[in-house]
Amino acid sequence: MPNPSVEPTRRLAMRAGLALAAAGLAPVARAQLAGPWPARALRMIIAFPTGGATDILGRTLAQKLSEGLGQPVVVDNRPGAGGMIGIEAAAKAPADGYTLFLCSLTNQAIAGSLYPNPPADIARDFVPVSLVANIPHWLVVNPAVPAKTLAELSAWLRANSGKVNYASQGNGTLSHLESELLRQRLGVQMTHVAYKGSSNAHPDLIAGNVVLMFDSVTASLPHVKAGRLRAIAVASSRRAGLAPEIPTMQEAGMPGYEVDNLFGFYLPKGSPREVVERIDRELAKAVASADVKERLLQQGVDVFHEGPPRLAAVTGAEKDKWARAVRDANITLQSQ
Repeated sequence: MPNPSVEPTRRLAMRAGLALAAAGLAPVARAQLAGPWPARALRMIIAFPTGGATDILGRTLAQKLSEGLGQPVVVDNRPGAGGMIGIEAAAKAPADGYTLFLCSLTNQAIAGSLYPNPPADIARDFVPVSLVANIPHWLVVNPAVPAKTLAELSAWLRANSGKVNYASQGNGTLSHLESELLRQRLGVQMTHVAYKGSSNAHPDLIAGNVVLMFDSVTASLPHVKAGRLRAIAVASSRRAGLAPEIPTMQEAGMPGYEVDNLFGFYLPKGSPREVVERIDRELAKAVASADVKERLLQQGVDVFHEGPPRLAAVTGAEKDKWARAVRDANITLQSQ
């Protein structure tokens, strides 16, 4: 069944898919296995710290993959530099089928456009395996901010232009760009304070040292439920399943503001085709299992499965989309 949350990207991907294949941009697995696989533990690199949405998704699927493959799948968190530390580590790993990269695809597409000389490229240096999730972001504020709607927040930000600090999950992350797009749409000045992921930003956001943030529903929902943060609007194309009462940015009065947060698995370029196919099959079974669906649904994660051809096409479409967004908005790593 089609996933409504990724339909805009899917339409772009359908147009981009054949062009990508013709241009040879989708990496091809070439290496042959030297013996039975897997013969030892696998490593799953995640470019964000523990406790955030990507980490929760990764650890849940790592457990299922371990069961299916009969070997441990060890999560290796490599946060920092807008995801560049993690992607570089994954790209440099041996193409032997023992290193997986769980990529925040939307975030990586943005970071690849912001960093002048990125150490690795998700389309050039990796083999696409499976597209597995969309994790909606929403705009949350410290409860001391006197606004409960996007219209009220917009008015408050205009009245306090130049006086507001906002948090992000790091320079060049989706969280950063979402806030920059908001700032530019409103024509206000805000000071960017970058953190290494949601879990590091939350203490300052709750304390009021920074007052707003685009964050995953997964990571900040407990704080919203406890009243430590207030949710204003959802950035994604549709409302979050765990908080259907919170409108999207478009519904709240900002037409055209639509950002889905897609996640996929990749292997280093040159990894054996048999491994790509086996991991893709195991991931398809993992996201279809009732316990995984239920656990991740309760964390605000919309899981689904699409295989290597679709992920290759979506990868190219996301890169093109966010390169244009960064260029058109004139956003740089120094944006404040």
